[in-house]
Amino acid sequence: MKRRTFVQTSGAAAAATATTGLSQDSNRPNLVIVHCDELNFRTIGCYRDTLPEDQAFMWGKDAVCETPHIDSIAKDGAICTKFYAATPVCSPSRSTFLSGQYSQNTPVTNNNVHLSDDVITFAHKLGQAGYATGYAGKWHLDGNGKPQWAPERNFGFEDNRYMFNRGHWKQFEIVDGKPRVKARGKDGRASYDVKGSDEKSFATDWLVDRTIEFIDEKKDAGPFAYMVSIPDPHGPDTVRAPYDTKYSDEKVQKPVTFDKDANSAPSWAKPQQKCNYKMASYHGMMKCIDDNVGKLIAALKERGIYDNTILIFTADHGDMRGEHRRQNKGIPLEASAKVPFVIRLPEKIASGSQIDRAMNTTDFMPTILNLMGVERSGKEEGRDLAALFTGGEVKGEDITFMRSTGKPGDTKGWISAVNPRYKLILSDQDDPWLLDLETDPNELRNFIAEPEKEEVVKTLAGALKKYGTATKDPYLDHPHTGGELEKLMS
Repeated sequence: MKRRTFVQTSGAAAAATATTGLSQDSNRPNLVIVHCDELNFRTIGCYRDTLPEDQAFMWGKDAVCETPHIDSIAKDGAICTKFYAATPVCSPSRSTFLSGQYSQNTPVTNNNVHLSDDVITFAHKLGQAGYATGYAGKWHLDGNGKPQWAPERNFGFEDNRYMFNRGHWKQFEIVDGKPRVKARGKDGRASYDVKGSDEKSFATDWLVDRTIEFIDEKKDAGPFAYMVSIPDPHGPDTVRAPYDTKYSDEKVQKPVTFDKDANSAPSWAKPQQKCNYKMASYHGMMKCIDDNVGKLIAALKERGIYDNTILIFTADHGDMRGEHRRQNKGIPLEASAKVPFVIRLPEKIASGSQIDRAMNTTDFMPTILNLMGVERSGKEEGRDLAALFTGGEVKGEDITFMRSTGKPGDTKGWISAVNPRYKLILSDQDDPWLLDLETDPNELRNFIAEPEKEEVVKTLAGALKKYGTATKDPYLDHPHTGGELEKLMS
């Protein structure tokens, strides 16, 4: 895929500064966000198109699924190739995406932690600006409730009838006007069972149908914003027919990093003893997701509002899927921490744009509010990068940050400064690591001691220090982590 890159990895602008916001007096755009859970970016065609062959086809050229509908969003708009989860685990990442603040300040530093009542989300701000707001799907920001439909604290999502707190249920239904999990065990309790699901009850289909219903309810009354949070392709790796038989694990090759040497790996990237990834089921879930994105696009077109709707496809974090002999997420390697972010808004975002600047989930809220002409909350810690999407310039270092999970206030964990080529990673247990994605895209070598990398290390270390001070990140208070950082800066 040939793309016009607005911003090179050096941070230079591709065009003169352009107007980034939309006037409150103009025909304000709607907003629809399709947000998935634990999505490996290599399963999406438009992301494979940005990679060399050995990186694009990590499980072999015969083990891929095609995603034409997600790809169409990127083709008609922009693809971000360096978009990272500020904390690559479910609840923390979601808190940063919604608030523009880092997880230590939301203070959702691990799963099942309550989002603070003080948090202001982009939905709050859009609601104040006259938008009808809603949310369907997995929330995971209200403690241990499971599924816990329609949490009392809706954080600006006015219609949260179909929001559930947590769980990776495969089937839903509406009974007596209220949603519930359809699959039931012998004891009558909700189950993850996929048996009996169809195009009306399977979680992905059901949630997109609820999204279209919301659009029909609100489309003639003014602008609307809706976020649908699909619980797939997170485990359990099951999907309804016919997607359960579309792909075969017999065609799946081991990732090239599967047999890595555990002795040479830092604590945050050790291979796991058990790593039973099933790509056929995973690709089946992805194909179902893509088909439902197509259904959503068709619905917007049929209603004549597609070209006045900002459409975004993204996820909370990635999934290792066998790379480095690991499953799931929580580490700073690409398959875990990098997530897809594609966005379409005609006349404002040029078709075929590729943005290679480093960004993370905290940047979403200030950026989308600017693109929609809505005032920020003033509490955001992420950057307003709207100009990158409209052909303008964003000044400042091309660096973003990530951190691991932990208990609120804990000083033990890994922390990272990231630019489009390098990742500097510090932790309380390891020597510092420098990953070079250009020289070593498989992220196996530590370049920290190489003399030619000294200036890169100092720059990233200095940025990490500024970040830690500005956001009060306790990880840099740990004697080992903080001490190593000071050494790198000297």
